Amino acid sequence: MADALPEHPDFLWRNPDPKPAYDVVIVGAGGHGLATAYYLAKNHGITNVAVLERGWLAGGNMARNTAIIRSNYLWDETSAIYEHSMKLWEGLPTELDYDFLFSQRGVMNLAHTLQDVRDSVRRVSANQLNGIDAEWLDPQQVKDLCPIINISGNIRYPVLGATYQPRGGIAKHDHVAWAFARQADALGVDLIQNCEVTGFVKDGNRVVGVETSRGRIAAGRVGLAAAGHSSVLAKLAGFDLPIQSHPLQALVSELHQPVHPTVVMSNHVHVYVSQAHKGELVMGAGIDAYNGYGQRGGFHVIEHQMAAAVELFPIFARAHLLRTWGGIVDVTLDASPIVGKAPVDDLYVNCGWGTGGFKGTPGSGWTFAHTIATGEPHPLNAAFSLDRFVSGALIDEHGAAGVAH
Repeated sequence: MADALPEHPDFLWRNPDPKPAYDVVIVGAGGHGLATAYYLAKNHGITNVAVLERGWLAGGNMARNTAIIRSNYLWDETSAIYEHSMKLWEGLPTELDYDFLFSQRGVMNLAHTLQDVRDSVRRVSANQLNGIDAEWLDPQQVKDLCPIINISGNIRYPVLGATYQPRGGIAKHDHVAWAFARQADALGVDLIQNCEVTGFVKDGNRVVGVETSRGRIAAGRVGLAAAGHSSVLAKLAGFDLPIQSHPLQALVSELHQPVHPTVVMSNHVHVYVSQAHKGELVMGAGIDAYNGYGQRGGFHVIEHQMAAAVELFPIFARAHLLRTWGGIVDVTLDASPIVGKAPVDDLYVNCGWGTGGFKGTPGSGWTFAHTIATGEPHPLNAAFSLDRFVSGALIDEHGAAGVAH
């Protein structure tokens, strides 16, 4: 793994030699960047790849998410890419030879209003038509699956039922990053930490390299996979992206004996709860409404979500806070990702996953690697190009996703 580089400011710039130092440079060593590098090497035989990270490997959003995995999305395009990702998840522990604590304990999305019920039943039907495991649970079935939940009708957010995906679950996020990193490294990929991209070297409308805090690097193609800062990098390359950056926060309790057997999410109040393998209760909220790059969120947001969580799970009132954190997520105008070509030649973008980035990690890497390697989108990410913001063919998963996580 590369971490020490020569002092010369243009240490990998071979000009006028037309051969680039790297065939592909990936900006961002989070889950998506590392998965992309791995699949470039494994699926396409492209190993002359560098993954650049301004901090430490997987130290951004990959280390600041709540590790939920599911594929029960409404629209065909989105369910297809997330279901492909789910199938990859199911084989990754063996393929990557790494135990990242993948646990298919199921994911429930609660319904609290009549409109929630209608939307949820519709989504279950759409999932089943797309071959995705999905069920509708009545309140007693919800209680049978998660005994600690309150299904009383005398609470602010009564449980009227829930969707359920049995194959959904959680995984240990930092372990996932290291699993991809180890295998990419073994295949010959360079992972360069403490190397911030500060600009792009262009020949007309074509990117031929990147400027970094450690010198200039020549590249045949460049892929952007830096969640939370995609719009900043795009500006440096000379174009705008239809995304906004928002804080997303969560917290964990101190360790407890196993009390929460599945993952429970609520779109109505944007709260979600699971229990980590070590015993912490992992709880979080939706994105903060304001734009920002701070790795923290507004207290009033998390307070509202935790009040709802305690009402749904009265036992949690006795839990003590251990730590809180915030990530920075890119959110597109239609709340679905952008995976495809940029308006600049030989530059590719992978961004806008919002709160769905972790669950989409392997599918994102698979399709982004294909797009970079071939210059054309994979069928699974063809619908997620920038062109949809021109044509108006927006996918709009924000309300249809069950919850924005």
